[in-house]
Amino acid sequence: MRDVNMDIAHGERHALIGPNGAGKTTLFNVVAGDLAASAGKITIFDHDVTQMPVHKRVGLGLRRTYQTSALFDQLTVRENLYLGVIGPGKGHFNMLMDVPRDKERMRQVEKTAQSIRLSDRLESLAGDLSHGERRQLEIGLAMAYEPKFVMLDEPAAGLSQDERKTLKKLLKDLPRDITLLLIEHDMDVALSIGEQVTVLHEGAVVAEGTPEEIVSNQMVQRIYLGGKLDE
Repeated sequence: MRDVNMDIAHGERHALIGPNGAGKTTLFNVVAGDLAASAGKITIFDHDVTQMPVHKRVGLGLRRTYQTSALFDQLTVRENLYLGVIGPGKGHFNMLMDVPRDKERMRQVEKTAQSIRLSDRLESLAGDLSHGERRQLEIGLAMAYEPKFVMLDEPAAGLSQDERKTLKKLLKDLPRDITLLLIEHDMDVALSIGEQVTVLHEGAVVAEGTPEEIVSNQMVQRIYLGGKLDE
């Protein structure tokens, strides 16, 4: 990564696109704290988090998903969401014994399940969900505990056309007080969700603008057609 500058407004839907190897996931990992920044500054909600550990960034409302699944396959959808509602640092498995009695958190679980279109799957094991439903549950876990800034790493990867439609509807319905940043290879998803789009190429920002501006950008067209920037 080099000289990457991004300014994302509160409540904005921002898409990060680029070919394989452009540095998208690396940038995500640096913002989330999974990788240390070697230079520069990262600010979230006016807090300098450059040297801040992951759990403190989470405490500011940062949530993220990963390219690979991070679900508890032997637990039900309800139990997965319950652990998400409990929040980071509190999700001890012995607390699952409180699920039937915890009416307040259970209402939040059911509200989250409805928002991610999984109300009818609450008693299903996460390991029995389809790929698309697993993606929905991962988003639900990110949304369950007071999120303010949600980062989604390729949420549409491997989804069918119908599952992509469900995903787009789910993301479009997110509350506007939540800021959304997503990496996405599916251009239809990225450009229909992102109000602003940043294009990375070889670790650098090469274009930024509205979806319409990005689609008409000749440099972006050359990158996605396999050309070189100096052609």
